[in-house]
Amino acid sequence: MTTNELEIVQSTSKKEKPSQDQVPFGTLFTDHMFTMEYEAGKGWFEPKIVPYAPITLDPAAMIFHYGQTVFEGMKAYRTEEGRVLLFRPEKNFERLNLSSERLSIPPIDENVVLEYLTKLIELEKDWVPSTAGTSLYIRPFIISTEANLAVAPSKTYKFMIIMSPVGSYFTGGLKPVTIHVEDQFTRAVKGGTGMAKTAGNYSSGYQAQANAKKLGNADVLWLDGVEKKYIEEVGSMNIFFKINGEVVTPALNGSILKGITRMSIIELLGSWGIEVNEKKISIDEIYQAFQDGLIEEVFGTGTAAVISPVGELNWQGKKMIINNHEIGDLSQKLYDTITGIQTGKVEDTLGWTVEVK
Repeated sequence: MTTNELEIVQSTSKKEKPSQDQVPFGTLFTDHMFTMEYEAGKGWFEPKIVPYAPITLDPAAMIFHYGQTVFEGMKAYRTEEGRVLLFRPEKNFERLNLSSERLSIPPIDENVVLEYLTKLIELEKDWVPSTAGTSLYIRPFIISTEANLAVAPSKTYKFMIIMSPVGSYFTGGLKPVTIHVEDQFTRAVKGGTGMAKTAGNYSSGYQAQANAKKLGNADVLWLDGVEKKYIEEVGSMNIFFKINGEVVTPALNGSILKGITRMSIIELLGSWGIEVNEKKISIDEIYQAFQDGLIEEVFGTGTAAVISPVGELNWQGKKMIINNHEIGDLSQKLYDTITGIQTGKVEDTLGWTVEVK
């Protein structure tokens, strides 16, 4: 077998698929998964689609000790005609390689891996749900597997893709959420791993998020790690503000993740003739704009939610109510357009979707 020849081993025992109206998030997985190995001096080899099953790792595998891992999140959508669409998957694999570079993980061939993913989805097409708001969540990830406690990059890796049918992110409709402005804990700093999609970035936020929820908030708005002054992300999403008719978002600075949805929002607004100002935005600036009655809309963007409107920001005892706790017109239009493109209801004039035949 050549290094790029895909081996497919089909499952002989198929799982029962969930009810369309009771699809859990991330706890039920498809019948098959993709795996590929890496060895220093040999490169990536043995691409396989195999039955979904546990994997075995040595207790000294470096992933357990030094967290050398990266991942992505993307979705497959079923249209009303039954077609299956991916949304900008090449951008996810491009970003996976950016994350890998930061974590000293060898790059994958983005085009070849996209072909492997397409083959996997072709095999699992019946797992793509069709109810409004549902999709097949796709999780590509790489872990370091060398059994070695030396503090250095691993010489072996495993690349995998697992998939899980998921329900609508907004079970009760698209409702604005309340956000706590975090000024104690730090999500990331410039020069760190904030621009990479790696495991530790997420678990390090749990304590701050738990504290915010105790105060009645849905999530946290992260400020920069140096001055605790400049806005970075909201939860695990990028954030946008509409202030006095202008749309602004924090500029990518080395600690902010380059979101695929963020990129798509900026490009979509540009196609509508609306320029997005990417810049440093201080929380003081936002509070002043609120006091002046200039903040019209605030929303987070990401794969899971697409658009998550913010109805309230709580900062140092100050409460900022955004648009009367109602979703803004621009937020709604962006949500409807992007989800429409993803599900084939809106014409894809920007060439963002890839059909899985």
